[in-house]
Amino acid sequence: MSNTIDPVLARQLETVSFPTLGHFLETGFADYRLRALLPNVKMIGRARTLKLQHHDAIAVNRALARLTPGDVLVIDMCGDHQHAPVGAVTVTAALHAGAAGIVVDGVVTDLVELHAARLPVFARGTSVLTTKRLDCGTSLFDVPAQCGGVVVEPGAIVLGDDNGLLFTDASTLASVIDAALESDRAEPAILERLRQGEPAAAVLHGASAEPAELSR
Repeated sequence: MSNTIDPVLARQLETVSFPTLGHFLETGFADYRLRALLPNVKMIGRARTLKLQHHDAIAVNRALARLTPGDVLVIDMCGDHQHAPVGAVTVTAALHAGAAGIVVDGVVTDLVELHAARLPVFARGTSVLTTKRLDCGTSLFDVPAQCGGVVVEPGAIVLGDDNGLLFTDASTLASVIDAALESDRAEPAILERLRQGEPAAAVLHGASAEPAELSR
């Protein structure tokens, strides 16, 4: 499984505002409760998935050993929002493997250390209750996983910033990226016109339309 994103698309994704993609796409957006735990991050990478079927730290270690540069470790906690599978050691291992970030559909720990590491981490919150060295052998690697209400395929493109997360594929992004970039280029002029006092009806698309007559 390649974790390489086409270089042209990668450069476009570095430039585009991720919320602008939300003007053109409707699916693949994770539940709003999955949040960036560090401010001012922009994460772009390929998904490496782990379905953690028990609170098993050994399975997380094995997933970390599989990471290559540009990967985003996506952990499906299978509904467990109590045990934190990611903390200082986990993030340090991912960082030095060249990972682009970590997404946990659950909680993480060691918030101070996560801030110091500066690797993008997305989760529902934090906890001091952590996974254990169980070595159950039940967890699954690089299989379709559930994360924030989205089915994440191994190798999916993962985009994340302070506003949230998007899981999608290259062809979907390629179909909208030019329109999204054009929208971004137009936005500064729109903002400036509004700041200069122009009425919304003159600036915003569709704002000048008269409301439909009420039915009687």
